[in-house]
Amino acid sequence: MERRTVLRGLVGVPVGAMAVVAAAGTARADFTTTVNPSANWGTWEGWGTSLAWWANQLGPQEDLADVLFSRKTVQFRGRTLPGLGMNVVRYNAGASGTNSIAGRTMQPAPTLDGFKRIEGYQRDWYSADPQSASWNWNADANQRDMMWLARDRGADKFELFSNSPMWWMLKNDDPRGAPNGYTCNLRDDNFGRHAAYLATVARYAHDHWGIDFASVQPVNEPGADWAAAPNSPAGQEGCHYDRPQLAEIIRQTRSQLDARDLGWMMVAGLDDWGVSSAVSNWAGNSDFNAATRAAVGRVNVHGYEFGGDRDALYKVVAADGKNIWMSEYGDGDTSGMVLAQNLNFDLRWLHPTAWVMWQILDWENYGAITLTNGVIGAVNAKYFVLAQYMRHIRPGMRIIDAGNPDAVAAYDSVNHKLVIVAVNHGEGKMIDFDLSRFSGPGQDGALIGRWATGTNPGGERYQYYADTLVRGNRFWSYFNARTVQTFEISDVYL
Repeated sequence: MERRTVLRGLVGVPVGAMAVVAAAGTARADFTTTVNPSANWGTWEGWGTSLAWWANQLGPQEDLADVLFSRKTVQFRGRTLPGLGMNVVRYNAGASGTNSIAGRTMQPAPTLDGFKRIEGYQRDWYSADPQSASWNWNADANQRDMMWLARDRGADKFELFSNSPMWWMLKNDDPRGAPNGYTCNLRDDNFGRHAAYLATVARYAHDHWGIDFASVQPVNEPGADWAAAPNSPAGQEGCHYDRPQLAEIIRQTRSQLDARDLGWMMVAGLDDWGVSSAVSNWAGNSDFNAATRAAVGRVNVHGYEFGGDRDALYKVVAADGKNIWMSEYGDGDTSGMVLAQNLNFDLRWLHPTAWVMWQILDWENYGAITLTNGVIGAVNAKYFVLAQYMRHIRPGMRIIDAGNPDAVAAYDSVNHKLVIVAVNHGEGKMIDFDLSRFSGPGQDGALIGRWATGTNPGGERYQYYADTLVRGNRFWSYFNARTVQTFEISDVYL
């Protein structure tokens, strides 16, 4: 019901399509999408990535920080890349350690990959004083140093998160999880200690690192199977929490932050693997009483389900006055087309105010930049698809209704600029963008900035074109097959 075919005049056609247009005189749009500025789907906070594990492997690298956290044009490994300009950073408070405590040592199986062992700051339980010998603030230097490089390039939203409590807080000293993956591995008497650990790191970062975490997320995918059984394939830190335990650690984290004069710092809730489990946990969880809900400042969710009722999660969370972050996303498609489809669906129905890649550098097909055994490899088409969104939809813009699931729109009320990012998943087609619902949709004949990324092999990679014009209250553009395009329209008024 959201697509229809119309006849319109043509502007903004790539050179390869011009012969067809000249012969016909006019062009048939495959569909029209009408941008609706009356929709208000939230003020955009930003784009980002988690630092663990790639930053733990690579350490602080200036050119990589430029590529990820600035919008400069960067010379990187023999290529010229548009900086992504990410401003959201998720920092992982580690659970691993090499020290011995009263004869106890961490018990990881070989499946806990070395670069996924994030060294924690609290060495033992003897003292909660961060200045005591129980704490090692020189730990985890690589991840922390990259966070500083991100901050220096403009990153301004930081979140502290935990995959597992410190190994010595656990029932089996193994940060991969309990022997039975659906059992909480955190000892019953250590819930407050785990919350205090995170709150102490947050306070220390405020006092000594020049970093203020906007939020603290005490769990990661709490309903998942985090197992340390002998034959478990688990290769990372993780801890399962049943619903009562999830509610408890949220309340404890809120209390420990307050005790350290960090009442302004939010506790992020849930961090579920997908939206379906998040709906169930938030709306159908009797353990989430009024006090627990009040302790949650924002709901985080992960995007690995590739489905689920996004609208349902948005509605139940919005009813409690909370925002949503898509706090982790990843897929195995190097082209970026799967990413673009899911991102568009998220902005259209989930309405997050920030969207975060899990690993911006990752192995095989998962990363926008490939990272294998600590070696940086190919820059995938996925990187340039992300550039279409990240470089143009910026913090402070209002997300509005682009009129079609294959498009997203954002409005900059300060500069009176409209940004549209649209995706063509199939063969080449013409799309008509109707701006008639704005009171002033740009000046007739004004140039529209157009950027294109073709995801097929040999396609364009974030190529700029000065060939698209406003005509009355609309514009048109031809999309090659499997292409993402971004348009910036100036002098647009509500």
